[in-house]
Amino acid sequence: MENTLTDPQVAKSYKSIVPQGNYIDGKWLQGNDNNTLKIIDKYDGSLIQEVPMADEAQMEQALSASVQAFEEMKSWSAGKRASMLQLLHSKLKEKRNLFADLIVAEAGKPISYALNEVDRCLVTIETAITESVRFGGEYIPMDFAAGEGKTAFTKRFPIGPIACISPFNFPLNLALHKIAPALAVGCSVVLKPAPQAPLSCMAFAELCHQAGYPAGAINVLACDIPVAEKLVTDERMKMLSFTGSPQVGWHLKNIAGRKKVVLELGGNAAVIVDETANIEEAAKLTAKGAYLYAGQICISTQRIFVQESVYDQFAKTLLKEIENLKTGDPTKQDVLVGPVIDRGHLNRIAQWVDEAREKGAQVLTGGNVIDEAHNLYAPTLLTGTNKDMKVVWEEVFGPVAVIEKVKTFAEALEKTNDSQFGLQAGIFTNNLDRMKLAHEELEVGGIMINNIPGFRIDSMPYGGVKSSGLGREGIKYAMEEMTEARLLVY
Repeated sequence: MENTLTDPQVAKSYKSIVPQGNYIDGKWLQGNDNNTLKIIDKYDGSLIQEVPMADEAQMEQALSASVQAFEEMKSWSAGKRASMLQLLHSKLKEKRNLFADLIVAEAGKPISYALNEVDRCLVTIETAITESVRFGGEYIPMDFAAGEGKTAFTKRFPIGPIACISPFNFPLNLALHKIAPALAVGCSVVLKPAPQAPLSCMAFAELCHQAGYPAGAINVLACDIPVAEKLVTDERMKMLSFTGSPQVGWHLKNIAGRKKVVLELGGNAAVIVDETANIEEAAKLTAKGAYLYAGQICISTQRIFVQESVYDQFAKTLLKEIENLKTGDPTKQDVLVGPVIDRGHLNRIAQWVDEAREKGAQVLTGGNVIDEAHNLYAPTLLTGTNKDMKVVWEEVFGPVAVIEKVKTFAEALEKTNDSQFGLQAGIFTNNLDRMKLAHEELEVGGIMINNIPGFRIDSMPYGGVKSSGLGREGIKYAMEEMTEARLLVY
């Protein structure tokens, strides 16, 4: 097994898996001009790689290749789809630590969490393998009335090439939540990875190449917005799967035309703590849920509502847990709070916290840039906030959370719903009736009992309501989106 970044002698060993160019139609291509994207190490600022930016002609090449590949892949047996995915799984497993090191460098993710991401990627592919051989249609009861004597069932067929756009914060696993189900049903993929961290996806494309997928089965290319919009608008793409900001996601839906659209967008996830909760456990999980990876997770804990009878105890315990979090170099095993992705986001986070201060919020801890050179912002907890503040109403996507006192559990539910978002929520309670009430009342895609909203298993249905998205991911659920049922009656 390869060493990890904890060994300084191999700190740049990940460069052995970083390919040159964009992967289009089974080939690694350079750009048609000198337009490149510089990918830097998010902690030390060193240059990792310059990636050529694909132009419209190369996007056209990728789209055409995906159509040709789909014509071959759509007739593959379930057994062949599963065996090809198994090859991918084996190749990724061999390179596990190198991929983790690359994720640390390009995304600034702490090494322990990066290793966890690659392990989740392996589970994602394993789940796709399992689903590929059991995924199917259904028997339709019809033997009555006008259908008497008839038999009917559906078979699911892949819809065609899938247009995919993935974010920086899980540069490999969130891409695989699009790629793995597509390959499991026989759809080809054209993927635009995040400009901040595209190399993990590109390195994975090389694994697809080595596994023997046909040219065009997967295409991964960096490109500017006008070229990316061609990917979204082209009618040969039969579905858009996008993970990113609400502003971009809803815009892309508007221009996507008649294709299917699945959007996994942002959130300002809430945690509720009532008087029956295990305070120590709730505080420990909430601290991690709010500040892990500098809060750059769409289901990071951002809003915390605590019943007044346990507020003081919880707040004191939470502050102690926050103070115990290690912030700094993401290559260190004990660091959980690494750098913000870039200087622009660092400045925005600082501005939003300053705005909250000016409007009357109290800083309980943090509230400052720790190290501008390394894009480190202190884990920050605010109180005395309201929804006129960006730190409450918008998605911070940084190491910032707010905590407020509520009189009743019903008030906590009401405040949780008072949001433009609705992705996931965490409820710390040992009251069964409150658990059931939360399930009935909360306007979110998922509710985690005695856990943080950041809990996710890669096979579960995942997605939000309101501004948080449209449709569901999770391997089986994505496979349903990427196929269509065809009815047979005889």
